[in-house]
Order: sequence, then C-alpha cells, then structure tokens
Amino acid sequence: MVDAREQIQRFQEFLEAAYLKKIHELVSSGKRSIQVEFPELAKHDPELAEQLITEPEETIKAAEVALQQFDLPKEEFRVRFINLPESQKIKVRDIRSTHLDNLIMIDGIIRQASDVRPQVISAKFECRSCGNLITVPQLESKFKEPQRCSCGARGRFRVAEKILVDAQRLVIEESPESMQGGEQPKRLSVFVREDLVEPKMEKKTTPGSKVRVVGILKEVPLTAKSGGQLTRYDLALETNSIDSVEQSYDDISITTEDEQRIKELANDPNVYQKLVSSIAPSVYGHEEIKGALVLQLMGGVRKERSDGTAVRGDMHILLVGDPGAAKSTLLTYISKMAPRARYVAGRGASAAGITASVVKDEFMRGWALEAGAIVLASGGVLCLDEMDKMSMEDTSALHEAMAQQQVTISKANIQATLTARTTVLAAANPKLGRFDPFQPIASQINLPPALINRFDLIFAVRDIPDKEKDTKIATHILEGNIDGVKEPEVPVDLMRKYIAYVHQNVFPKLSPGAVEEIKEFYVGLRNSAITGDGGIKPIPISARQLEALIRLAEGSARVRLSNQVTKKDARNAIKILKFCMMQVGFDYETGQFDMDRVATGVPASTRNKILVIKEIIHELEARGKKTIPIEDIFAEASEKNLTEPQVEEILEKLKKEGEIYEPKRGWISKL
Repeated sequence: MVDAREQIQRFQEFLEAAYLKKIHELVSSGKRSIQVEFPELAKHDPELAEQLITEPEETIKAAEVALQQFDLPKEEFRVRFINLPESQKIKVRDIRSTHLDNLIMIDGIIRQASDVRPQVISAKFECRSCGNLITVPQLESKFKEPQRCSCGARGRFRVAEKILVDAQRLVIEESPESMQGGEQPKRLSVFVREDLVEPKMEKKTTPGSKVRVVGILKEVPLTAKSGGQLTRYDLALETNSIDSVEQSYDDISITTEDEQRIKELANDPNVYQKLVSSIAPSVYGHEEIKGALVLQLMGGVRKERSDGTAVRGDMHILLVGDPGAAKSTLLTYISKMAPRARYVAGRGASAAGITASVVKDEFMRGWALEAGAIVLASGGVLCLDEMDKMSMEDTSALHEAMAQQQVTISKANIQATLTARTTVLAAANPKLGRFDPFQPIASQINLPPALINRFDLIFAVRDIPDKEKDTKIATHILEGNIDGVKEPEVPVDLMRKYIAYVHQNVFPKLSPGAVEEIKEFYVGLRNSAITGDGGIKPIPISARQLEALIRLAEGSARVRLSNQVTKKDARNAIKILKFCMMQVGFDYETGQFDMDRVATGVPASTRNKILVIKEIIHELEARGKKTIPIEDIFAEASEKNLTEPQVEEILEKLKKEGEIYEPKRGWISKL
C-alpha cells in the first residue's frame, strides 16, 4: 500500500496534469469543492484508484491535502469523486458488512429530507488545572469530552472552541424500476455535509428527486433501552458526492438489438392493434379503453412556453363503472407494465400519502419532508383505484398535481414545491353500485366536478347482459383457467422498452392536415348546438378537451415512432374522444353533446328550465304576490312546454340551493 506522503505527492501530480484549470476556477467561482472523475484517476494511477475504493477516508484526506498545496486561500477545499466503476455501484438491498468503510455508489429516490442543521465535527477543550488545549474529533452522535488531561487532571473541561459544519440527513429508497414485482423497497440513511447542503445543491435533493450518491459506508451504534450498546449496528452513508439523476425514461437502457426490434415493430402496419391486444390479455374486450391506455402510456409532448408556463403532455383517464368489469385488473396490469408506476387504492390512500407529508425526524430533531405516490411516480403513471372510496379532503389534494403538475406544501416550517409530472389512471364505482345511463355521470360518483373535469377521457364501463358477448367472456375466462393466459403479442419487456424509446426519442409536431382536422371538429361541434327559444346553449366541448385531442393525436403518432402528427392520427384521437363523449357527455333530452353533464352534473337543458322557472317566479312576485301558489307556477310553465314533474324537480333543486322556501304546503316564497 502507498503511504500518506507518497499519496499526497501522487495526487498533486494527477491534479496538476488533469485539473489545473478547474483548480484556478475554484477561487474565482467561490466553490468549496472540486469534482474528480474516477475513470481519469484510474487511467493516471490505477494503484491510487484502488486504494481510494478500499481505504477511502485516508485517501480522500490525502487528495484534499494535495489540493491545498496549490496556492489556494486558507479555507478548506474538498475533493468530490464521481462516476465510480460498475463494481462499486451497489443496490441498497445488496449492501453487506463487507462493504463497510469502502467507497460505494448507490442510486435511488430521496424519500425524506431533514432540515439543514449545524453539527460539531471537532471540539477543543481547555484543562482547568494546567490550561492545556485538547482536541477531540466528534465522530459519533453523542458529544464526546476528554477523559483526562496529560497533567493527570480529570473532571469537567471547558469547551474552548467548536468547529461546526452544516449537515442534513436524507433517506434514500431504491428506484421502483430496479425491483422485482412485490419487493418492498429498501431504505438507507445518507448524511450530507458542508457544500453539499448549500442552497443550490439542496434544490437538487428534494424528496422525489432521483440521485446518485458516492460515499463511505459506516456503521451506526445502536443503544439498548437499558442504556448499553447493542451488538447489532445500523448502516449509514457518509456522502462524498451527490448528483441528481434526471427523472425520466432514460433509466431504461436500450441496446442496439432492442432498438432493431422496436423499429421492426413500429414498421408493422398493425402496430397499434398489436399494442392494444397486448394490454391485459386476461381481460376480454374493452378495445376502446385499451386503445386509450396505449396512447396514455405513449403520452403527448410537454411544451414549455416562452412566458414560463407549460402545457402538460400527460393525459389523465378515469374509468367509472359497474363492479366486476375488470377496471382494477387493467390498473394493476398498467402499474406492473409501465416503466415508472405506483399503485394506490381507495381508503388505503390519504392526501399525505398521495402528495407529500411532513414527518418528525429523529436524527436531526427537526421536520422532514416525505414524498408521496404522485411525486414518486413523477415521469410515470399513478394508478389510483377505488377513487370514490377516498374522502373529499384526500381527493382535493389531486387538483393541483393533475393540472399544474406540481405539489405545493406549506406545513410546520416547510415551504416546498415538488414536481409531479405524473399521468393519472383512476377507477371508481358509481354511487349506487351500478350505473344509471340517464343520470349525468358527475351526480353518480362521489368526486368534485372540478376534479372530474381534469380528466382528459372518462370511460363508463357498463356491464349489460348480452348473450353473445357473455358467451365470449365466459369462454375467454374458462380457457384462461385451463390453459393459462395467452402470451401477449408484444412481450411486456419489449413493450416497456418501446415506451421508454418513445419518451427518449420521439417528439411529434402537428402537421397542417392534423391541425385542420382538429380545428374543424372543435369549431363544428361547439357551434352545432342550437336552442330555438334563445335559452342557454349547451357547451359540447371546451378548450380542455381540445388540448386532450392534441395529446391523443401526439400519442397516436408516437405509436408509429413518427415525428409528425398526420390527419389519420387526428381522426384516431377524435374517434376515441367521441366514444367517451357519447357515453358520458350526451344529453338524451336534447340529442346533443353537452360537456356540462360531466363537468357540473347539470345539463344545459336543465339549466334552461331552471332559468324559465326563475323568470316565472320573478314575474309572479312582480305582480305583488309575496307568497306564490305552486298551481300558478304550473299554469305558467305549461304555456312554456314544461310538465308538472319537471317543474316539481326544479323547485326541489331551488329549495336545496336555498333560493326559495315553502312557508306552507302548496305555496312558495323567495328567500
């Protein structure tokens, strides 16, 4: 092994040869550390690189002493090593006692981050008898005092000086894509100090961020309840360098062989049908829903505007339907198959668990931020099952995450904004268990209209007896039980890589033909609604659905790995949107599309009637009647083609809203 003096000499030679320019920049830039590429050190001096792995503390100290030999100010400068070899890249679950005191590299998601607090690393004590100064390095969690002085004096010593550094504790969890299905992600405490917790760096280490940490693995002694020390130790990582890894589909490595298979599949004219049939092969039918799920996985293109605003590329889908219609099976399949996904269900999910929570930190004695499912699935899919079983307070947490794609937290002393570029796929049951096709969808599910409106597509999954269809479903399920489920046309592994490849390389733009097609459909549908009596026009489609159309068309182009959205893609998007609107946005009374059926639960035809009844009440009141007989309202309404049951229904609505009341039976008054 190389001794300390020789190590310093060698490091000096290496830094002079490869990093002289960066060292000069250190002083002018005001930075406190220099990043050194491990491969460059290994190339220059393999022996020194080997020693850095096995004896990191002494070797890093030698590198820092060597750095001080260059004419730098008196401050302490640090050497941060990055890009360790693959042999030192260890999964959290694979860390063992043999790795103790070695330099290792781990990848993971920050699950928890404490406040930045000062920590003592060294203290000088003065002996009360002889005035001697004793330096004690503070390596453990408890503050350590000297036992005795060289003059023989024991007892309390006066603290003359303390050296403090900023410190923070992070909890790092394994990335979901590195785990096998059903495994519990393992966690590791990571301690970051000095310039690694300066404000600029701290922004990169917020909960939900993906990071690569290089550090020395240390054991942490555990104390028993009785006060003694346990034979068991905990593990922690003393950080040498920390880098944020951009959260994207780039985590999936695609070989040239994979790329060839992907391009072959994309050139197949039936690629869309093949991908659709490969989504949950155990579920029979639901072709339109599966088609929408394929486009959802492909996603639209996120657009950053010059004014600082952004248009999301993720599309959100809601499946509302009868029990036993395979909604949960579709969600579970997507959560297993999507490259980055989290599955959350009903009552098992709270607002804190979905967005983010503030928890008490035992180590740093402060508050820490812990990211929830929608933040951890950023850049992927959040599958939210049994959404109607969640409480109002919990679902309200989704509003900001779905529209603005961020989560803002203001709790305890923590003010934070977390990125949540997540696609949401949700499933819910109607209020009364089964669907009533003639009631607006918003009145049938326990979700606020504002949240329903944030979904690009809403599918009503209905279970209606049909002899031919039931026979096929029964055959499909029974055959699956006997022979096992057929293999999908596109294997799961290839499909995952296909989606990752699309997100990495394909960013389609609308062609003039597609723009014309979408514009024609939008303008035509918005102006197709005509009311003869000058009442309220139904709003068949809004700008939100127009953006959804663009996202669907971009997803359709991405399926073919095309960088241009064609007329055919636009038609495919229009077909899917029309299918949804026929199910949930069609007003059977007027025979027209009406988006308000979905958004507010009150169709335009009903709003027209409410307006008519309000006018009648106002007119009767103007004639000097403070208390109006209901019979008079019936008489006036019949002239405007309104039946008694319709009038009764509207009067009930107005009573609930507190606009009118019934002072005595058969009479009404305005409040």
